[in-house]
Parts: sequence; structure tokens; C-alpha cells
Amino acid sequence: MDTKDILTIMLRSGSGKAGVALLLGIVIISVTVVFLFPMDFGSKRWNNPAAWADNPKSVPPFWVGLFMGNNSIAHKVFEVSPQETQANLVQNYSFHYEYNSGKSPTFTTLSFTDVTFHNRPPLLELNVVRPDGREIVLYQQVLRGARPGESSPYKRFEETPLRVFLTSETETLISLVSFLEAEFDVKTNPEALSGLVEQVVFGQPSHQGNLEFVPLNGQYDFQILSYMNHPSDSVGSLKLVLGGNSFGFMGTDSAGRDLALGLLFGFPIALIIGLTTSVFATVIGSTLGIISGFKGNKTDIIIQRFSDIWSNVPLLPILIFLIFILGQKLWIVVIIMILFGWPGLTIVVRSMVLQIRTGQLVESTKALGASNSRIMFRHILFQIAPFVLAQMIFFTPAAILAEAGLSFLGLGDPSIPTWGQILESGFRTGAVYLGYWWWIMPPGVLIVITAMAFVLIALALEPAINPKLRVEK
Repeated sequence: MDTKDILTIMLRSGSGKAGVALLLGIVIISVTVVFLFPMDFGSKRWNNPAAWADNPKSVPPFWVGLFMGNNSIAHKVFEVSPQETQANLVQNYSFHYEYNSGKSPTFTTLSFTDVTFHNRPPLLELNVVRPDGREIVLYQQVLRGARPGESSPYKRFEETPLRVFLTSETETLISLVSFLEAEFDVKTNPEALSGLVEQVVFGQPSHQGNLEFVPLNGQYDFQILSYMNHPSDSVGSLKLVLGGNSFGFMGTDSAGRDLALGLLFGFPIALIIGLTTSVFATVIGSTLGIISGFKGNKTDIIIQRFSDIWSNVPLLPILIFLIFILGQKLWIVVIIMILFGWPGLTIVVRSMVLQIRTGQLVESTKALGASNSRIMFRHILFQIAPFVLAQMIFFTPAAILAEAGLSFLGLGDPSIPTWGQILESGFRTGAVYLGYWWWIMPPGVLIVITAMAFVLIALALEPAINPKLRVEK
């Protein structure tokens, strides 16, 4: 049976078509991720807290907001590039925010990057004009001046931005205390307003002299002013972030990481783990099985006894020991699964070869003077190829599930975002008990779908392995 016949039999069944469709989708996503994502995504971005500092923490996907009604608040990021300093040595940036929700933003941050000055440092100021016409000065700060021995021009925040968390910023709290007293005759103190910054900015007291606030919907005009002291002074990119209670297509984890990116990066990792492990384990197992069954005698005894012993060696304790010694590396897990994945196939293939080697095909090729290696890998291998292919396909999801299980136990590579690692971090931080379903369900579902794709293909190949199941059409 050639490759064309095997494909015809596989695609004839509904399970084969469904498996191929799922696998094709997984491959397309994996190839796209390889081209779009940097190879150091895990170490340089996924495990870098600064990359996710402006994201809301542990929030569901944005489409959940469709079911939250007026209680949904979108995550907003306003960012501008540098502009020329005006004649009056002022840089002016404006943002317009349409607020229409029953909930206030969850946090507010202001970030400055690449500040350059020559004499005195600039004054940075953030104002907001509310729909009721009232203006609040949310932030005022003069940057640190020249250091001893430092020469002009002076540069600040070239690599790491200055990120001001206005939700708990002392200057902001003091300014809001003055605002409430002047506009609403509400006397309070900064400590009492801790955690209420967004409610004050985007609301108004429900009762006179009360610290309970109701939303004030409408357009909010934010203005960032940079007061310079030299025509060549400049401020790089500016970013104003208003945190929402939903984010992205798959939500975020407790570190603010976009789970959609981690799940996407897990596609090629899952394929690499599954295919690499299954291909190498299948090649080793089938090769040793063919040699053992065809050669017989001492060769057969040595290979079979070693396979029996090797298959009974406990994998998990050895894996834990090697990871403890060599470190949590993905390639260690793959190599160990390859080394312990071949004995079962060797034993089965050997029993098949014992029947095939006494057949007429093998006897006739021997009579024609064919070498042993040609008989084994030209004639015998092709007869057992459908079975070997099916076993390789079955072994692929087993390898993916094994890596996910090891990661769930804390034995995976923490520098690479795999589906198992996302599951492990979710369980470790209590996502199950806190109801963060978007953190737990998607990686689990993707693991099941990927395993199902290979299982469906393997089931569709059964008629090619067992002629009794074959239906001629």
C-alpha cells in the first residue's frame, strides 16, 4: 500500500477529515506565530514584568464586556510621539476620552520616555477637564536636575520610562483633596482617598459632604504640559493609560500578561514537542524492532531484554532528578521523553517482523541476493509503515500531554510560555478558586483539541493498518 492509498483511506472517513482540518489549522497558526513572534519572546517579553506594567491584572477578555452592560469599562491607552517645543517653551499634548459607564477605570498611569534638558529640568503637568467644566490638576512634577559631574545635555529615562501610578500617587491625592473641598465642600484627607482616585475624577459625590461617588459620564479632556527652559529641551513619547475591567481577546493573568499571546506562542511549541518526540522515538523504536525481529538469536535477545528493562524504569523520578541537576530546560524534557518512548514500539514491531520475515517476499528477495539492510528497510519497513505511522501519530499527543503534565507539576521550562506553564501559573496563583476561568479553560481546551486532531487521524488510519476494517468503495 503506497502513500496515495493511505491518504485516500484516511480522508474517506469523517474522523480523518476532521483531524486533518484541525491539524491544518494548528500548523497554519504555528507557522504564522513563528514568522510574527521573536524567538526570544519567552525570556525578553513574556517573563519581563515591565512589558505588561500598563495592562490590567486578572481581567477577563474584552468580549465579556458585551454581557456586562453598563458595568463594562474598556482599557484605553493614549500615546503620542515627540513634538517640537513651541516658542513659549511649552509642549502641549491633548487626549479626549468619552466616558460612558457605570464603573470608573481601575487605575491610571502616566509614563514619560527619553527626557532631554540643558539647564534646569522641565516641569511636567497633567490636567483633566471634566464634562461639568471643572478642571483637576492630577500631577505636577519637576524632574531631577543634573548629577555631580554630569555634562549638558542631560538625559533621563532613555531605556526605562518614568511610570507614575496616579491611583496611589501622593501628589494626586493631595490635589484631589483640594478639589473636593473647593468644588463640593467635601473635607477629607489623602489617606481616605486612597483607592478612590478614579471615582473622584470620573464621578461626583452622591451627597453633599459624602465620599460616595456616582459616575459623571461625558467627554474628559486630558492635557499634558511640558514646561521647558531651553529651546532644545524635549520629552519623548508620552503615554496615558486608563485601566479597564477587561482586556484583549483572552484576558490577562495576575502579572497583566496578555494570555492570547501566550496561547498563540504555545502552538508551535506544542508541535515541536509532539513531533520531535514522536518522530525520534518512532525511528528508534521501529529500527530496533526490525533489527531484533529480523536478526534473531543473540541480537534479538539483547534488544528485547534491554527493552523490557528500559520500559520498566520509572520515568518521573529520573526526570525530576535530571531537571534538579541540569535545570528546567525544555530540551531536557524532550530528550528524556525520546529516550523512554521507544521500548514499547520496539517490542510490538519485533513481533510483526517475526511473521513477515518468513513470508514469500522476504524469502524471494534473499534468493535474489538482496542484503539484509535492503530487506529490512526496503521491504519489511514498507509493510509495517502504516502501523508505524499510526503509532507515531498516537505518540504525538501523548508527548504534548506529558509536557503539559510536567509543567503543571512545576517541572517545565519557565522561560517558555507553553499551555502547561499557563495552566500551572493559574493553579499556583489560585485562579481556579477566584473564578478566573479565562486563565484556566483556554489552555486546557487547546491541549485537548491538539490531542484530538492527532487521535482522529490515527483512528482514520486504522483501516490501512487492519485490512479487515477496510471498506472498498
